[in-house]
Amino acid sequence: MKQYFLILALMLFSVGLSAQKKNKKLTFEVDGVCAMCKNRIEKAALKVKGVKFAAWDIPTHELSLVIDENKTNVMEIKSAVASVGHDTKELKAPQEAYDKIDPCCKYRDPNNEHHRKH
Repeated sequence: MKQYFLILALMLFSVGLSAQKKNKKLTFEVDGVCAMCKNRIEKAALKVKGVKFAAWDIPTHELSLVIDENKTNVMEIKSAVASVGHDTKELKAPQEAYDKIDPCCKYRDPNNEHHRKH
C-alpha cells in the first residue's frame, strides 16, 4: 500500500514539474520600422496558438514573447511574422507579403527615412 502512495505521489510531482516548464520567455529580432509594424508583428505572433504575450520594441527590433512550449515553437512564430511581411534572421518574408505592407514600413528600402542600417 505504501508503494502505491509513493508511486502516486511521484506521478503527481512529475506532472507538476512538466506543467511548470511549459511557459517559456524568448526574444528574437524582427525587421520593421514603426508603430504600424509593431502592431502587425505583435498581432501575427499572438495569432499563433500557444503565444501568451508578444511585444515588439521599435528601437531594438526585439520581439519578446511568452509561449506555451507544448503548443508552439519559435519557428512557427517566425513563420507567422514572415507571412505578414517581416523578416527574421532565419526566415525572410515572401516578396508578396512584403509588397503588401505600407510604404513607410518598407525596411528593405534604403531610401525609406526609417530604414535601419545593418
